[in-house]
Amino acid sequence: MKSTVETLSPTRVRLAIEVPFVELEPSLKKAYREIGQQVQVPGFRRGKVPAAVIDQRVGRGAVLNEAVQEAIPQNILAAVREHDLKTLGRPEVEITEFNDGDSLNFTAEVDVRPEITLPDPASIEVTVDELQIDDTEIDEQVKSLRERFATLKTVERAAQDGDFVQIDLNATVDGEDVPGGSATNLSHEVGSQQLLPGLDEAVVGLAAGESATFTTQLVGGDFAGKDAEVTVTVRTVKEKELPELDDEFAQLASEFDTLEELRADVRERITKGKRVEQIYAARDKALEQLVAAAEVPAPEGVVREEVESRKQAMIDQLERIGASLEEYLAAEEKTEEQIDEELTTAATDGVKIQLLLDTLADAEDVQVSDDEFGHEIVHRAQRAGMPPQQYYDQLVRSGAAGAVFGDVRRGKALASVMERITIKDAAGNPVTLDALKAEADETHDHDHEH
Repeated sequence: MKSTVETLSPTRVRLAIEVPFVELEPSLKKAYREIGQQVQVPGFRRGKVPAAVIDQRVGRGAVLNEAVQEAIPQNILAAVREHDLKTLGRPEVEITEFNDGDSLNFTAEVDVRPEITLPDPASIEVTVDELQIDDTEIDEQVKSLRERFATLKTVERAAQDGDFVQIDLNATVDGEDVPGGSATNLSHEVGSQQLLPGLDEAVVGLAAGESATFTTQLVGGDFAGKDAEVTVTVRTVKEKELPELDDEFAQLASEFDTLEELRADVRERITKGKRVEQIYAARDKALEQLVAAAEVPAPEGVVREEVESRKQAMIDQLERIGASLEEYLAAEEKTEEQIDEELTTAATDGVKIQLLLDTLADAEDVQVSDDEFGHEIVHRAQRAGMPPQQYYDQLVRSGAAGAVFGDVRRGKALASVMERITIKDAAGNPVTLDALKAEADETHDHDHEH
């Protein structure tokens, strides 16, 4: 096999490969074997059909084609090794010349990892928002906790916003009952807008045993899009009673003895969350600066594959919830071209960051231990709700185990960058990685508990 490489751009090369016919012999023999297993010829056992008979029955051209399809990837791999290329994505192959008995000549265009000059992470300085906590944020969290411990008490009065009611519903169109349009003893929070448009307004002012009729447009079934007359009858009205905000509530709702201790804990959790947000903002800004400083180019083929992958994932996700891309576009008031543009921008940024971190990992010889890789597999398996071994086997079968390994390696390279950059808040105060490390330790401990 002879090969030459031509640089088309900083991220793409064209390999020209010539394979003498004699080197195709092993692939040709394999093709005859495999086709011989598939064809049945009277007078010959399966797998024992002579080549001449296969040529007659199937055609020499079909056998040559099978041999070539197997030989091409093998020879691309050999050429990539010979020229020490770091390829990305799938090659685009074109057979330029091939006749039976002659050399196979073909070209393969493929994206390659560009040469990147890395800036010193210590030269990167980012500014994030100042960490500020308002008492109203703590009040909101405590209010939410208080709502979870509310009790319902039946009242002898008309329903108001915020009450819970038990109701019966019956819908008719032009005096006819709507199939599936009646329900009994439904529980509903007045003012929540959770059921039919117009229901909340009709229920306000009704006491137990009272009814009202309102008009609403149906969205499903045979009468979709038509106006229906809906009669609602209130069975019971219940008022939400919230516990007093005192030390007794703190003991009921938490492990703390006083309301002051509970509020202090809420403040600490909000603070920790905001510190983690600061670090993530710093990470994004640092990567943006590094990619710009290194002038990282984005290989078009890899970006194209990434866009296709992301778009397919989006379509699959929509299908799982019973929606289509067309419905999503209508709801978002966007065209497919706009979505493609957004996906291309996101994929381009993502690919550039990957290339930067891969280069950094190589430059610093970042290694991934079996424990680190195993921990990531366990973590991803938990998120997918699968046993780790089953998840790993599935990764190996789909050829995606290497991608996960690459993610872990890039993660370690990113961690080393974050330790060297300078992070300050808008007031000029230094921001440390302690919050993120504390969160990582908690996650790690939590994983071990399970």
